[in-house]
Amino acid sequence: MKNVQISHELFVSLLRYHLIEDDRCLNEIRQGLEQKLDSLVRHELYTKYKTAPTQEEQEKARWEYLEKRGVPDSFRW
Repeated sequence: MKNVQISHELFVSLLRYHLIEDDRCLNEIRQGLEQKLDSLVRHELYTKYKTAPTQEEQEKARWEYLEKRGVPDSFRW
């Protein structure tokens, strides 16, 4: 099982929400978790790009990674 690290601020917000039942931090939690999920997806795509068994799969994973990162087509090689 893999571990995932989150920021201290997100951790505190999660504690406040679950232990103190403070609903004011829901937007912070949602944004923090969305950012973390995007980061995990980008990392997975990069790993897939670097470890793909065929050139075709490697190029597809590279394209998906660059799309997710928001790199414009004119800047790609």
